[in-house]
Amino acid sequence: MKEKWFRRKTYGWGWTPARWQGWAVVFGFVICLGYVAHRYPPAEGPANFLQTVILLVAVLLLICYKTGEPPRWSFGK
Repeated sequence: MKEKWFRRKTYGWGWTPARWQGWAVVFGFVICLGYVAHRYPPAEGPANFLQTVILLVAVLLLICYKTGEPPRWSFGK
C-alpha cells in the first residue's frame, strides 16, 4: 500500500481520512452504527447495543491502524 488511507491528526491523537478509501470506511462505520441503533435500540437492550458498538469501534481502530500513519500525539505544525 503506497498511499495511506488515514493521516495523523494535526492536533491531538488519532487519524483523519486522507483518501477516498478512508472516507468509505468512515461512511460504512456510520451506516453500521445507524443499523445497530435501529436493530438493538439502547432503551430495549443496552448490553447488545454496547457490545456491538464496541466491536464496531474496535474494527474501525484496527483498520485505521493498519492503513494509516503510525499514531502519536501532535501539537500542530
